[in-house]
Amino acid sequence: MHLKQIVDALHLKILTQPIGLDEIEPTGGYASDLLSCVMSGAQRGNVWVTLQSHLNIVAVAALLDLAAIIITEGAQPDPATLEKAEQEGVVLLSTPLPTYTVVGKLWELGIRNPEITP
Repeated sequence: MHLKQIVDALHLKILTQPIGLDEIEPTGGYASDLLSCVMSGAQRGNVWVTLQSHLNIVAVAALLDLAAIIITEGAQPDPATLEKAEQEGVVLLSTPLPTYTVVGKLWELGIRNPEITP
């Protein structure tokens, strides 16, 4: 499934230039509002679901080469965050839906991670 299909299915608002949405295939998903958890748990190509909207989310997404960030609960990044996301090629998306709902919808669309065995 391509990122564009996720955007359409979840009625997400695209906050950055929509370049390559038809080419980006997320490898799975990750949901957390703690940057340290994302840095240790998210995998390259994941879609990150969070209610955080500050500048540091862009740095984490760029570092991990994430497919996109879905910002939930209507939170909106400031202009500096949007500008940095554009510079780094990080796709920012938003929705008024809560994180829990977005994660459930991603699961229904088949966005899953490989099973991790403890």
